[in-house]
Amino acid sequence: ACAEPQLRFRPPAEAPVRLFTEPELARYDGHQEGQPIYLAVKGVVFDVTSGKEFYGKGAPYNALAGKDSTRGVAKMSLDPADLTHDTTGLTEEELKSLDDIFNNVYKAKYPIVGYTSRRILNEDGSPNLDFKPEDQPHFSIKDEF
Repeated sequence: ACAEPQLRFRPPAEAPVRLFTEPELARYDGHQEGQPIYLAVKGVVFDVTSGKEFYGKGAPYNALAGKDSTRGVAKMSLDPADLTHDTTGLTEEELKSLDDIFNNVYKAKYPIVGYTSRRILNEDGSPNLDFKPEDQPHFSIKDEF
């Protein structure tokens, strides 16, 4: 009896996690048909394409897409002035709301596809050695440089 040959097939690795600059993230704002829709909260970039009825072109939360909208999420605001990563001056209640929405909506519902450069890099462009990926065991910062 001859043994069947051992197949040496490895499933493809998960899609690599990427580093996004602001202009790059802006390309995924839901306005281009066939493109994924991304938004960032706390520097974590989520693929929200499955929720395009919320984040796609003309949808109620489209203003959040294509950028780090941390402040807007914390304040539950779509005001253009709040559609920024900046959390300066947020109240304790707003920061708690931000953490709740980040963990119970975005992390629970949408895949993480990358991080904003602001989250991974220091102001001078050097790697942020304190960076910790969010539940991304396959992410390696050294792959980004």
